[in-house]
Amino acid sequence: MPEARGLDAAVDGFLHHLALERGLSPRTVEAYGRDLARFLRWLEARGVGGPGDLAPAHLTGFATDLEAEGLAPRSRARSLVAVRRFAGHLAATGAVGRDLTEGLAAPRLPRTLPRVLRPDETEALIAAAAPDGPLGLRDRAMLEVLYGAGLRVSELVSLPVSGLDLRAGLLRVVGKGRRERIVPLGEPARDAIGHWLEEGRPRLLEKARRATDALFLSRRGSAMTRQNFFTRLRGLARRAGIPTERVSPHVLRHAFATDLLEGGADLRAVQSMLGHADLSTTQVYTHVSRSRLRETVEARHPRGGGSGAGS
Repeated sequence: MPEARGLDAAVDGFLHHLALERGLSPRTVEAYGRDLARFLRWLEARGVGGPGDLAPAHLTGFATDLEAEGLAPRSRARSLVAVRRFAGHLAATGAVGRDLTEGLAAPRLPRTLPRVLRPDETEALIAAAAPDGPLGLRDRAMLEVLYGAGLRVSELVSLPVSGLDLRAGLLRVVGKGRRERIVPLGEPARDAIGHWLEEGRPRLLEKARRATDALFLSRRGSAMTRQNFFTRLRGLARRAGIPTERVSPHVLRHAFATDLLEGGADLRAVQSMLGHADLSTTQVYTHVSRSRLRETVEARHPRGGGSGAGS
């Protein structure tokens, strides 16, 4: 079917656009590809040949069938984001002459708040990384940077030494979509990195098979991986007496944002430091802050329902 190949080619062109022009990560592009492959199979079963045959009813029909299959709302939402953006790309490139997303509604998702650690739990987690050797120095520095700068774990493990200005207390970070941002480092993070660079990194670098600019190294002298750091973090959580299911690199990023906002930081400043393209993504942390305040009132206020001031 030559027209079916036309749809395949259109998807290939869209994925190429995402990777090269939008700068999305290979993992994200792969996820788009899986969702769109499912959409193409659905279209083929209904005799849709090429982009020119598409109509809004195909998109809404696909959404209806996803729901009928019992797919979870988040999975449906992810698939429909891929379909919606593919349709937008077809319109932008002139492959279709109308808005195909007319009438396409996103599934209603339950609003979930990010998990966060209390400030005392974060302190206990960092303290569990005893800086008594190269691995301890590295773990302490990584935790201080993760919590002190609010990085994504992918950003943390890919930090180069050349992106660090320790004297100025600044870090150059390359985030999603290859967007670059400058993040300030507080004194604890600067001190931890300084000790790591002076006493820890040179000892691990001796084991490296090749030169590397990676800031954080594994015990073999190669760049740290996300999996390696995640394993180390779980071990530190156990040492700190915190349930491991409550701790992850992203939880520390959440803690960074929430603690900043509760300390009176400007929402736009937090958005910039987190590297969020959309302010609405950052605004979820204001809800976390309110939730934590409500829990405090309920637990500590005489009329809050908890033990109150007598505790």
